[in-house]
Amino acid sequence: MTEATEKPKPKKRRRRRRKGGNHYFRQEHEDAIVRYTQTQCLIERQQLCKEFIVPVLSELVDKIVFTYKFTLLPNCDELREECKVWLITVLDKFKPAKGSKAFSYFSVITKNWFIHKVKKNAYRNKKEVQFDILPKDIEENHLSVSNPYHETREYKEFWDNFWEEVDGWQVLPMKDNEKKVYESIRILMKNSEDIEIFNKKAIYLYIREMTGLNTKQVVNNLNKLRARYRDFKSKWDEGDI
Repeated sequence: MTEATEKPKPKKRRRRRRKGGNHYFRQEHEDAIVRYTQTQCLIERQQLCKEFIVPVLSELVDKIVFTYKFTLLPNCDELREECKVWLITVLDKFKPAKGSKAFSYFSVITKNWFIHKVKKNAYRNKKEVQFDILPKDIEENHLSVSNPYHETREYKEFWDNFWEEVDGWQVLPMKDNEKKVYESIRILMKNSEDIEIFNKKAIYLYIREMTGLNTKQVVNNLNKLRARYRDFKSKWDEGDI
């Protein structure tokens, strides 16, 4: 075969190195966190935190904040420091036996923590109304003479009476599933200030976890409680309570 008819040899493709990756959270940091969860020695835990855990989690938080643009939060610097402290308090919740890596675990919960802050900030912004953009007639006729006493008093009386109503439901005949849902609702209401995520989907999840019931069972028994609430609200609105 002549040189003219010879096929050119294909050029070898050079493998490109993948950009990015995790170069700061190394095996010694992984081992330190695992060791922290395994020991109850305070001195050893303090040493692990100081030498390995605190520095690497601090860098992890900073990288996640800038990667996912959480810097747009109005109090971002304060939230970053708050999150770093929070991660140390939840170190014991990491369970190496479940097969997850510390880097993945703390990356996910850090991102979710900031997502919750974003949602909370957005919700607050929707509710707030800037004083300087209110119409002048509203400002003069309402804001200058506003007195929240009556609204606050009525609000307190409503909930005092409703709690008394809810407590009274305990003596009513209930089936087992209805009783479970009823007790879970009382727990959620009494601990409402400690619940970070409070929407319809989260409430169903909380109830399912506490009762062991499926969604259909929860909904069916919640409807019975809603009927009792509507009856109470109707009597309240009509002045019978």
